[in-house]
Amino acid sequence: MSDNRKLKVFLPLLFALVLALGMFLGHKMPAARNSDSAIFFTNRRGSLQEVMDLLKYKYVDTLDLGEAQEEAIEGLLSHLDPHSVYIPPANVQEVNEDLDGNFEGIGVEFNIIRDTVNILNVIAGGPSDAAGVLTGDKILTVNDSVNVAGKGITSEKIRKLLRGPRNSTVKTTMLRGSKQLDVIIKRGVIPLYSVDAAYMAAPGTGYIKISKFSATTYTEFMEAARKLQKLGMEKLVIDLRQNGGGLLDAATRLADELLEGNKLIVYTQGKSSPRQDYKCTRPGVFEKGALTVLIDEGSASASEVLAGAVQDWDRGEIIGRRSFGKGLVQEPFDLSNGATLRLTVARYYLPSGRSIQKSYQNGREAYEEDIANRYSHGEFLNRDSIRPIDTVKFETAGGKTVYGGGGIMPDVFVPFDTTRYSPLLTQLYTRNVFGDFIYAYYTANAETFKKYKDAVAFNQEFTVSSELMNAFKNHASGEKINMAAMTGKDEAEVKLRLKALLARQLWRSEGFYMVTNTNDPVILRAIEELKNMK
Repeated sequence: MSDNRKLKVFLPLLFALVLALGMFLGHKMPAARNSDSAIFFTNRRGSLQEVMDLLKYKYVDTLDLGEAQEEAIEGLLSHLDPHSVYIPPANVQEVNEDLDGNFEGIGVEFNIIRDTVNILNVIAGGPSDAAGVLTGDKILTVNDSVNVAGKGITSEKIRKLLRGPRNSTVKTTMLRGSKQLDVIIKRGVIPLYSVDAAYMAAPGTGYIKISKFSATTYTEFMEAARKLQKLGMEKLVIDLRQNGGGLLDAATRLADELLEGNKLIVYTQGKSSPRQDYKCTRPGVFEKGALTVLIDEGSASASEVLAGAVQDWDRGEIIGRRSFGKGLVQEPFDLSNGATLRLTVARYYLPSGRSIQKSYQNGREAYEEDIANRYSHGEFLNRDSIRPIDTVKFETAGGKTVYGGGGIMPDVFVPFDTTRYSPLLTQLYTRNVFGDFIYAYYTANAETFKKYKDAVAFNQEFTVSSELMNAFKNHASGEKINMAAMTGKDEAEVKLRLKALLARQLWRSEGFYMVTNTNDPVILRAIEELKNMK
């Protein structure tokens, strides 16, 4: 496949990746909830405030000054680094929930299929589970008066209706089969897990997937590590791919469990922020065993702190592709209108002294296009094509050369597997053909899956039958997908995806990763590297 053709096929996925990264990479570091922003302001009015006052009192027409102020703030920030961001009042709660590791609601996953709200998953032990809600139920009304079935319903509207303070109640009318049921659900605190999976990937080798660094990540990691140690874990794979970061404290506490002594993990420093060192302070849960850390272009911020500390102290091998390159520290300042300003106040530096922040001198647009540009010049496929900007050499504790100024270079490079994303598969993924099919198939055959005691048994024993495969092909054809173009490689990937999504219905993200990782070249390489490590 030519480079131009590859780019044509994968750019939509890369743009989606950039958008997804944008949701994560503004996370604050370090973690402070309260703001002392008021102390910075005096009674002197600047020219910007004078202009706002003139607009308010003298302008010929009535203006929405709130909107004008937000645009003015964003205009100011556009001249700074890409991670100094203004969060409008309406978005503050959602962003903080992600970092807190929980929210208050009813505990379900849902999707809107043909203008109907379908329950995809019910969180075990959560409020909906206690109220008897089942996967496959359809929500018709909320609090009697709100009809949520029909055109115009959106996921955001549903979330606003279902979420609310703990111990408050929401009355729903559910459709189960052909029968309508009134279900009253008492809201509670719903965890937002950051450790997506923790299982034994090979004899003696544990695997822990971390999707973000939130207030609960350290506790989740400790529980996962101890569980795996009881199962015989002597070596460990930590997967930080597509982990856009989060709280610095979560990353440093986790690093302390991997590094011995009082080693420096990271330090932060800025023009108005004195140097602050983060060091190991206690014996860790996994200081001795062989270790690999997986990264890619979506690994940023707190993920780079953890991977960088492991690399700089020669604690383990970093495997995958070059990380994002975010080495700036944001502090949140609460504004009087309920919004939050996350302002970059310092840089962080890894133990070797390097900063891995990539250049943003060419503006935000160029900064946001960096991931697509890496792909276009071949970096995803060939290590020799990696061209970080302003690369400066540093040395690890053992004398190995590492670099600053453009993310973390892996010790072992594994290229992007282009064969797993053919044009046909891309259509199936982007149009959610898999999701709609799996939901309908599972709800119609839920009883047949009860024979599998856990995700391990399912992964070992379940195979995608020809009947299941034919049913999927018919469904996809009905969605105007040309299944005649399917290759043998495509079919293998489709079967793997079907099995993984069924596992997710039963055991959530851990079931999903347990299946997909069996054919993941980065995981397989990590396990192979660990065999040769003490």
